[in-house]
Amino acid sequence: MSDKKYHVYGLGAALVDTEIEVTDKDLSKLGVEKGWMTLVDEDRQRELVDDLQDHLTASRRASGGSAANTIIAVTGFGGRTFFTGKVADDDNGHFYLNDMAEAGVDHAGKDGLPEGITGRCLVMITPDAERSMNTFLGISETLAPEDLSPEAIADSQYLYVEGYLATSETGRAAAVAARNHARKSGTRFAFSLSDPGIVANFRDQLKEIVDRRVDLLFCNREEALAWTGRETLRDAAEEMSDWADSYVITLGKEGALIYDDGELHTIAGEAVTAVDSNGAGDMFAGAYLYGITQGWPAREAGEFACLAAATVVSQFGPRLPLRQYWGVLDSFNLARQGKAD
Repeated sequence: MSDKKYHVYGLGAALVDTEIEVTDKDLSKLGVEKGWMTLVDEDRQRELVDDLQDHLTASRRASGGSAANTIIAVTGFGGRTFFTGKVADDDNGHFYLNDMAEAGVDHAGKDGLPEGITGRCLVMITPDAERSMNTFLGISETLAPEDLSPEAIADSQYLYVEGYLATSETGRAAAVAARNHARKSGTRFAFSLSDPGIVANFRDQLKEIVDRRVDLLFCNREEALAWTGRETLRDAAEEMSDWADSYVITLGKEGALIYDDGELHTIAGEAVTAVDSNGAGDMFAGAYLYGITQGWPAREAGEFACLAAATVVSQFGPRLPLRQYWGVLDSFNLARQGKAD
């Protein structure tokens, strides 16, 4: 086991999420691309909020962003974590940092926050549980190398970076700088492709972050196909090993494919009724990272991650109440013990 202080250091956009329930008709009327993350300016997001005013009575606010959700999951299961994002000196910014601290995540602190607007993500959930996101990055778009905590990166087993940073020039520079810090200090580099739209529109920028290859790559089926340019999952899976020593391809209710130490594992999915897919991939990554930093084999970590992702999609929101993280972990450990007996 590693003697480093943190299991995972996360780097990503710091966004305050607001989740609302909508219909496919609502998305069509608003011109929202279903199932994708779309970057918007503040005026467009305000327009969407105004048009959905009658839906907001049941909305939920939480600290978010893809890497942040993953880091909170690692922490919820008992891991030690650090997160770097960028928020402004406004109500949402203070809410965000307080929410992260209450979740047990270390960060650089809230003294001297810059003026500006904290980023926001409007997450629209349709009855089929699909999430469609419209994101106003706000001040998180200016995340830069000087915002990093190199000492914390060096003192972590893994650096985890979200692909959404490819959309910002300074955010991309921060990702590259973090990757370089990790390589110098023996910290493993895990990267998520994050979204099919990001792969389709920011491929060259993603490659700049990945460089030659990464230690661990996360993606879903659509992202894997788009990244490799292949038409079948089997062909895409074969090519993914050119980019990563280990990789995970999540397949929703069908489970996941995990490549590790030269072996491809097929992980079965969990049978649940999905109501909200927001955060499913983030939860999977968090649970998987928790498992492997505890020394679990890749297959066991993948089975645990499938259970955690199935749990989060069966309710609204990208996170679980603290006791539920423990419950998922306890259930999995009991099942492991049963198999061992």
